[in-house]
Amino acid sequence: MLSFVKPGQRVVVSDNVYGGTHRLFTKLIAPYGVTFDFLDLSDAAAFEKTGGDFDLLWLETPTNPMMKICDIRALAVIARQKNARLVVDNTFMSPFFQRPLSLGADIVVHSTTKFLNGHSDSIGGVAVCKSADDSKWLKFVQNAQGAILSPLDSFLVMRGTKTLAVRMPRHEENARVVAHFLRGEKKVQRVFWPGFEDHPGHAIHQGQASGFGALISFDLGSLAAAQRFAPKLRVCSLGESLGGVETLMCHPAKMTHAGYSQPERDHLGITDGLMRISVGIEDAADIVKDLETALAAV
Repeated sequence: MLSFVKPGQRVVVSDNVYGGTHRLFTKLIAPYGVTFDFLDLSDAAAFEKTGGDFDLLWLETPTNPMMKICDIRALAVIARQKNARLVVDNTFMSPFFQRPLSLGADIVVHSTTKFLNGHSDSIGGVAVCKSADDSKWLKFVQNAQGAILSPLDSFLVMRGTKTLAVRMPRHEENARVVAHFLRGEKKVQRVFWPGFEDHPGHAIHQGQASGFGALISFDLGSLAAAQRFAPKLRVCSLGESLGGVETLMCHPAKMTHAGYSQPERDHLGITDGLMRISVGIEDAADIVKDLETALAAV
């Protein structure tokens, strides 16, 4: 995707993105003369006034791991006014719940490792383009750089997509149960999930997606609490990934977002007590019981 930008150009990125995205942009690409500015895109009107000019707009919605919501339609209008491409990382929602191309995005990217594969046994990515010219260029880049999936990984992703429409409703059904359970627990300070009506981006998300997904973040208040909580999990597995049929628990500050500096994490609210759960398709009661047992150790 970054082959679309050249030295001297500016990329605006939603301020809270996957740690690997932040690391790639700031540590590997920025030294070649591309400017990356991480801005709050959850208020499109404010961004339009203060965002300035840019050549590429990159966003996640919901964001990883703070679940901030960005208005894809409004940001697409702003990007067109700047004659810039809008790229949406749609990994959290999958095309089952959210289709950014129909909302004005130019390109959608997914980590196929996650929901599209769905079984945590393949690593890959995909870019879906609205423009035939963009697609042609990316095919050239793939051929020149060798950025392709192996035949086996391709087969595994194709296999996974065949059950996407069966898996995603169960993921969300379980996530709703888990989110409400966590919100009712006194040892949990805050729960971040766009399905709550009082979530600041709830209405926008409802207008651009057909579901709220399986990712939930919650704050246990301290690193010590997180360290007591995680080892007690049995049904949930501790791991950086997400989107598999099994429930996966992650500690962003020490895992996915460890590449952010402490001030950057503090600014975004990625505290040492924050946990992120990708709710799987196991029996919801088993997941809740596992969380209940682990919370008893906090």
